[in-house]
Amino acid sequence: MLRPTESPTVFLQQLGRGLRTCKGKEYLNVLDFIGNYEKAGRVMLLLGGGNTSGRRGSSEEEYPDDCIVDFDMRLIDLFQELDRKSLTMKQRVRQEYYRVKELLEGKVPTRMELFTYMEDEIYQYCMTHAKENPFRRYLEFLHDLQELSPEEERLYAGIGREFVSLMETTDMQKVYKMPILYSFYNHGSIKLAVTDQDVLDSWKEFFDTGINWKDFEPNITYEAYKNMTDRQHLSKAKSMPIHFLKASGKGFFVDREGFALALREDLQDCIRNQALGRHMKDILDYRTMEYYRRRYTGK
Repeated sequence: MLRPTESPTVFLQQLGRGLRTCKGKEYLNVLDFIGNYEKAGRVMLLLGGGNTSGRRGSSEEEYPDDCIVDFDMRLIDLFQELDRKSLTMKQRVRQEYYRVKELLEGKVPTRMELFTYMEDEIYQYCMTHAKENPFRRYLEFLHDLQELSPEEERLYAGIGREFVSLMETTDMQKVYKMPILYSFYNHGSIKLAVTDQDVLDSWKEFFDTGINWKDFEPNITYEAYKNMTDRQHLSKAKSMPIHFLKASGKGFFVDREGFALALREDLQDCIRNQALGRHMKDILDYRTMEYYRRRYTGK
């Protein structure tokens, strides 16, 4: 039977006629020459009784007596690929999350782990579509998937959620904000306020790492960087990232007597939640990595 129409209704009628038995008839060949391959993956579903759950491989008991459906397994990958393309991008991102989680043997992926194992096509889409980018709202993304731990649920329910969101989305044309935020992180022991020395130590530790010093200012040489005084480093930190964190930090960053910069007092309880420390480190590592990925790919 050669399929002559794109109409699924007519096709099924023709298939039904073709399946009628007659003397000497042992089998029916169906040649489908219509370019409807984009829905080819639904064939197994339809021949299995139209199960809307999308379950594959219906058992033979679901077919009429003496009816056998045998798929060439070489086509299964094609069906899966076509089905994948039929998903919305939101569904694909979630599917990719679960794939990465499976690779990690059931562990909830961090931002860095999700970035490391995510398919590049999906990651690039996320980078250009903020609303569907889980890296800009990872707590919310995990909450929607019911993947938050009890500690994370408490963080999500309070002001910590807003603070995490700020760190995920704060504008970063330059990398200068990262060493300032690392000074608050303080290697896991989060501080509510940082001194000039705290900022200086974190700042120099950051820019002394690898070739990060090249981002200190345009066209700087290593010799010029190494010859800079602590006062020059601190002046740069205060005039740029500290200034902009206070100006655009949604009120989370404030002045405090005797300190270079401080966090709002109502974050006191929040910083005791160990989940904040884990997410803060993950955000800073991911955003630093993403900054340099864009820098070195020229994007």
